[in-house]
Amino acid sequence: MLAIAALAIVLAFAFTFTNGFQNAGAMAATFITSRSASPRQGILLVGVMGFLGALLGGSAVALTISGLLTIPADDQMVWIALLALLSAALWNLVTWRSGLPASSTHGLIGGLIGAGVASAGIGSINWGGEELLSSDPHLAGVVKVVFFLVLTVLVGFVGGYALRVTTRLLLRNAPREANRTIVGINWAAAAAMAFTSGANDAQKQMGVIAIVLLASGISAGPAVPLWARFGCAVLLALGTLGGGWRVMATLGRRIFRIQPVHSLDSQVSSGAIIAVATLAGAPVSTTHVISTSVIGVGAAENPLKVRWLVGTQILVTMLVTIPATACLAALLHLGLSPFLGI
Repeated sequence: MLAIAALAIVLAFAFTFTNGFQNAGAMAATFITSRSASPRQGILLVGVMGFLGALLGGSAVALTISGLLTIPADDQMVWIALLALLSAALWNLVTWRSGLPASSTHGLIGGLIGAGVASAGIGSINWGGEELLSSDPHLAGVVKVVFFLVLTVLVGFVGGYALRVTTRLLLRNAPREANRTIVGINWAAAAAMAFTSGANDAQKQMGVIAIVLLASGISAGPAVPLWARFGCAVLLALGTLGGGWRVMATLGRRIFRIQPVHSLDSQVSSGAIIAVATLAGAPVSTTHVISTSVIGVGAAENPLKVRWLVGTQILVTMLVTIPATACLAALLHLGLSPFLGI
């Protein structure tokens, strides 16, 4: 089991790297394509701030992730974590190759659900239904995750739309020189959004590492050790610095023509949403919040100039990620477990 645990931790770090280059394109897309920063400046900024967010962003989201599984058998817990990470990493690579902004969060949650059900049955997953229907109803487990994923995507669109309407009203008589101020504010907004994104994203992998360490007997509790936090922060930053150009092209150029003020609207609304979700311990999709905010900004600017076909492709990717990674993780279990005697 220790060998599988070690492999799962390595996969968690590898998945963090793929998460970095998926989110790099989303985080830097509007910032760079609006010419508020050069590609090198933009990627470096979001990489550094994402690293700091991952390192300093707390553990609330990690604890939510680590509480999704209810399996008493420790070896099964480690195996499920490994399959979830493998299926999510493969999904990240496939969607990145296609230039589609996919959610690492959706992918990981789907992988945990599919691997858990295939390996240990439906009862192995903390669905959260009992907590929701109890005398003291509250969100927990999969219900909490799905609720916040859906909510933040909807709020991303509405927030982007509302902020574009607001800034257009406030800046209706602004001189052309105001663009310089907007570009300066863009830098601060991009930095803040990258920090909150790093804080939320890296905690998902930290949560899985905490599951593996606890189940394999290496740690006595679900706390995330400092070496795991630092490793995830470094690999998230390296992934950000190393990729994301395909996704960036989709969000920055293929939906509508983005100007500095559009970038500001998208970044401020997205950053606020992700920050609130992180404080609430809700693992949300940075990529999808940003994607829907960009679409919302475009719809408010001029719906006739939005390439809705691209938006539809992004929406379809959102909808199929959880079932796709769940099926992939289940198939990996069925294909690999006989050879490993699991």
